[in-house]
Amino acid sequence: MADAVQFAKVKAIVDADPMRVAVVVSAAGKRCKDDHKITDLLYLCHAHLKYGVSCDGIFDMIRSRYLEIRDDLGLKTDLESEFDALRAKMDKGISQDELVSRGEYFAARLMADFLGFHFVDAAEWLVFNLDGSVNEEQSYQNLRCAAAGRRIVIPGFYGAMPDGTVKTFSRGGSDITGAHAAAALGADVYENWTDVSGFLMADPKIVKDPQPIERITYGELRELSYIGAQVLHEGTIFPVRKNGITLNVRNTNQPDHPGTIIKESFDDEGEEKHGMITGIAGRKNYTAISITKIGLTSEVGLLRNLLDIVAKYNVSVEYLPSGIDYVSLVVEAEDVQSCLYQLLGELEREVRPDSIQVVEHLAVLAAVGRRMAFTPGISGKIFGALGAAGINVRMIMQGLAELNMLIGVEDKDFDNAVRVLYDTFMK
Repeated sequence: MADAVQFAKVKAIVDADPMRVAVVVSAAGKRCKDDHKITDLLYLCHAHLKYGVSCDGIFDMIRSRYLEIRDDLGLKTDLESEFDALRAKMDKGISQDELVSRGEYFAARLMADFLGFHFVDAAEWLVFNLDGSVNEEQSYQNLRCAAAGRRIVIPGFYGAMPDGTVKTFSRGGSDITGAHAAAALGADVYENWTDVSGFLMADPKIVKDPQPIERITYGELRELSYIGAQVLHEGTIFPVRKNGITLNVRNTNQPDHPGTIIKESFDDEGEEKHGMITGIAGRKNYTAISITKIGLTSEVGLLRNLLDIVAKYNVSVEYLPSGIDYVSLVVEAEDVQSCLYQLLGELEREVRPDSIQVVEHLAVLAAVGRRMAFTPGISGKIFGALGAAGINVRMIMQGLAELNMLIGVEDKDFDNAVRVLYDTFMK
C-alpha cells in the first residue's frame, strides 16, 4: 500500500478472482528503506500537538503521499476537503486513536475508488465493548447489513466505542480487522496479503534460506507463536479459527506463490510429503528455579503454593518440568530481574525445600509438528543430533498430544541448536 505501484498490484490480485468480495487495507507503508510509514508520522503528529509543537511539515508529508498516489492512479477522489477537515479537527482537539486511524481511512478511500467497490468505514460496523474487546454479535450484524451483497473496501486497524469515538487495535491491527470481516461475512478463505510468502520453517536470521511452510494447523501455529516465531497476532487467529475459516498468508509482491495454508486439520492424503517437523522456533533469556524436596509430589497443594508465591511477584511461569522430588519453575529472566532474591527468600520460608538452584542464561526451543505424534525415533533423532554437535540439553518437555517437543539449552548454544535441528529433519 506504499504507492501507486503497490495499489496496482492489489487491484490485479483482486481482479484475478471474483470471489474476493471484501478488501481490508492498511495505511501506506515505506516505499524504501529510509522512508516513513504513514502511521508512524500520524503518531508523531499527535505527539507534536500534545506538546504544542507545530506538526505542519509532518502533516504535509502525509497529505502529499496520498495525493500523489491518487494522481498517479488517475483518480478523482476528493481528498483535499477531507484533509482540510482533519487539520481543522486537529487544531480543535483530536484523540490519538482517531488521528492515527486516518492512514487506513485514506488508503481505503483511494482503494475503493480504484477498484470500483463500495467504501465501508470501519467505525460504522466494528464495535468495541467498554473493556476493549470486539462486540462480535453487533459488529458482524452491522457488516452484513453494510455489505448487502456488494463488493466492499474496509479500512483496517480501527473501529468505534459504543459512544462512537474511534478506537484502534494495537499495531498490526489491520490483520485483526480482516479476520473479523471474514468471520462476519462467512468467508471460505481469509487471505492475508503481506510482504512475505507465508511462514518459514525457521528464523532466516539463523538458518540460511529455510524452506517455507506450505500447510500448518492452527494448533501448530499457536505453539510456534508462543515460543517466539514471528507469526500473526493471535487476535487475527481467533475469529477465523472459531468460525472454521481457512487462513492463507500470501505475498503481494509474489502473487503466484501459494503461501501458507492454515486450517484446523488436514486430511491424511498428501501428508506424507510433508516432513515430521512443521517448524522450529524458540527464545533466549530464561531463568529456571529448581526446587528439590523429598516427597514433593506427595505433598498435597505444594505445587499450587509455589505458583501462588510466584504470582505475588507478577511473574508468569512459562514451563514446569518436574520429577519425583523436584520441580523447576522456568520464567523469563527479565520478569525476575528485580525480585529474584526476594522470591527465593519467600520460597525458602514457605516451602522449606531441601535445596533451591537457580540456572540462568537458558534458551528454550521447540520442534513443532502434527506428524510427530506416535512416530518412533523422533526424540532419539533430536537428542542424537544435538549431542553430536556438542550441545548440552538442560531440559526436555513433551506433552501427551506430542504436537511439540521443548528442549532447553544454554543461550550460547541456541542458534546452533536451531540449525542442527533444521538440518537433521530437512536435509
